[in-house]
Amino acid sequence: MSTIVFISPKGGAGKTTAALILATQLTRAVAVTIIDADPNRPIAAWASAGKAPKNLTIVSDADEENILERIEDAAKRTPMVIVDLEGTAAKIVLLAVSQADLVIVPTQGSQLDAEQASRALKVIRQQEKMSGRAVKYSVLLTRTNPAIRTRTMAHIERGLMGAGVPIFDTELHEREAFRAMFSFRRTLADLNSAEVGNLEKAMANAEAFALEVVDQLSSKRGNATAPAAAVEMA
Repeated sequence: MSTIVFISPKGGAGKTTAALILATQLTRAVAVTIIDADPNRPIAAWASAGKAPKNLTIVSDADEENILERIEDAAKRTPMVIVDLEGTAAKIVLLAVSQADLVIVPTQGSQLDAEQASRALKVIRQQEKMSGRAVKYSVLLTRTNPAIRTRTMAHIERGLMGAGVPIFDTELHEREAFRAMFSFRRTLADLNSAEVGNLEKAMANAEAFALEVVDQLSSKRGNATAPAAAVEMA
């Protein structure tokens, strides 16, 4: 069982999109539970169309009073649990991070977003001090341009790496297909390539992200056997 927690102090960073992309990719191999703890319940709204994968469970009643119980219950039912949270100041964030095998901090390629992401990293370090255990985490660059590497993006990446902050090799690019998932309330695999541009490239990007997440979870366990998703999706 693995619990993956997404946190971001800034709206528009692609947090919920990344969480949904990861969850739907992983359902190709294993059962997944998403705990939609964002007050706006965007993933629950997405699932309301009835097009979610059969092995994807959505839990949308989590709050700071029951988040630990919801994560524990989900972990008993499915091998993968993904938690989508809003902000960093609330108690619920610290509680969820305390249960995480991996924390993902999405951020766009601007200096403002990078500075805001540092708030999320402070929360992780705070939880590490409180619990006395290391929390595995990584920054995910989102909504990037696959064709152009801006100077700002390169500067931000150098700054994060220079500070010893782990960064995903895979970036989630700015793709129409990722927005279309919410517009049509479907998975990437269920979208129509005739209606959505560059769908195949978006699917390849999503798969690369999911595979890297699985790899990070596996490496955390040393030489332990990788989750089934690593075998099925490779």
